[in-house]
Amino acid sequence: MKNMKNRIVSCLVALLASSGLASTAPADDRPNIVFVYADDHAQHAVGAYGSRINRTPNIDRLAEEGMRFTETFVANSICGPARATILSGLHSHRNGKMTNRAGFKDDLPTFAKLMQAAGYQTAMVGKWHISPDPNGFDHWAIARGGYYNLSLVTAEGPTKHEGYTTDIITEEALRWIGERDPERPFLVWISHTATHRTWEPATRHLRNYEGQEIPEPPTLFDDYEGKSPGAAAAQMRVSRDLFPAYDLKLPVTGEGILDGSRTGKLNRLTPAQREAWDAAYGPRNEAFAAAGLEGDALVRWNYQRYIKDYLRCVDALDESVGQVLAFLEVHGLAENTVVIYSSDQGFFLGDHGWYDKRWMYEESLRTPLIVRWPGVTAPGSTCASLVQNLDMAPTFLQLAGLEIPASMQGLSLEPLLRGEQPPEWRDSIYYHYHQQDSGRTAHTVARHYGIRTARHKLIHVYDHEAWELYDLERDPFEIENRYGDPAYAEVVGELKRELKGLRASFGDDTGAGF
Repeated sequence: MKNMKNRIVSCLVALLASSGLASTAPADDRPNIVFVYADDHAQHAVGAYGSRINRTPNIDRLAEEGMRFTETFVANSICGPARATILSGLHSHRNGKMTNRAGFKDDLPTFAKLMQAAGYQTAMVGKWHISPDPNGFDHWAIARGGYYNLSLVTAEGPTKHEGYTTDIITEEALRWIGERDPERPFLVWISHTATHRTWEPATRHLRNYEGQEIPEPPTLFDDYEGKSPGAAAAQMRVSRDLFPAYDLKLPVTGEGILDGSRTGKLNRLTPAQREAWDAAYGPRNEAFAAAGLEGDALVRWNYQRYIKDYLRCVDALDESVGQVLAFLEVHGLAENTVVIYSSDQGFFLGDHGWYDKRWMYEESLRTPLIVRWPGVTAPGSTCASLVQNLDMAPTFLQLAGLEIPASMQGLSLEPLLRGEQPPEWRDSIYYHYHQQDSGRTAHTVARHYGIRTARHKLIHVYDHEAWELYDLERDPFEIENRYGDPAYAEVVGELKRELKGLRASFGDDTGAGF
């Protein structure tokens, strides 16, 4: 596996060196910024964060050469709102995109608009998930069409591309960097669709993890005892809510619209892609049918099928990071380019028996954040300050030497990247999940908000008028709800006061009060 990845990166380096696109670093000495942004890539599926289930050598290299943030969180764990928060530096209730269906307030100041006005060349390539179309980017190319043979939609219209989506997004972003004006700094947001459901691996990765047993999370068989009623009601269980055709790549089973979606996606494959796909999944599916699994054995099979496909998608993301780093080196840009790797949110990898995200539990709330800033950030360093995706827009602006609008609610990470600790850094983070949905294909996650400190987490599941308190030092897997425990009465009182203060300071009067 590692040798194959190294060969791919080596071939790319050779290709770039002979492509005629090589350029010198810009005369403007403001740093370039490359923001590699994954979709649903859980922190606990990154080698540098101690993954028990996979390796990510290129992302790990970024951590070895830069700073790994260990306590980094999202403000609303769902795709569109997370991107809106990145863009605006605002919580969802302030930027308008509280749910995936809501619109973004495009009249707000964003890092893209402000950096573009200050002379930066700006680009966004990949998943957008915000309406309207991108604003503030000199070039944008929105990925549409799933994991294979997608279209890139630009201001000029769509263009079809054959191949694997992660590869296509990476190639388009590198093409833009190679063709930019070398005299001006740039920012490019490389926004991947992986590892979003339905976790379709590249054909070169279809055999990865074959014959292995991926370790199960300790809470795969969580019974949700003590949690709010919303936890047991959520439709995101590995045991029962992964659709056989759509998610598990089993033969069509008569599930209606989701079967049609799976069939349509397979019909997008070229004959060679389909041949590789069938050769990989066909024998596995035959073995599954012959086994006749039930009960816990079936849950475990579902988990193995799900997690291996998820990790195969991570493998392509890791290769993308290697390709980006190789490109910057070949083009003489590495020393003046800040490279950032993160994800729109975390993800449940069988944790609490779930897939997906949305809940304020750690696996969904946490996201990877790794930053390499040559000559400034100490290689191999870590930072344990509480940070959020809310902080990315202010950080981009300060890196570019620009003033941060007073309206932005995040904090710049630049001092932390320099090894400094601002005396008034936050000691808690605020989270609010707003989306309410129902139906067979919905996850039906209850709306909730909460506060997380270095040790404790208090969640108000206001759809059920329920509370949950976790002592993360004693209970890192969030199994024991301590709300109502007399020993924690003082902690609850303090957290409720601080939670009210955060809601007031951020101007959030949405959702039920208390």
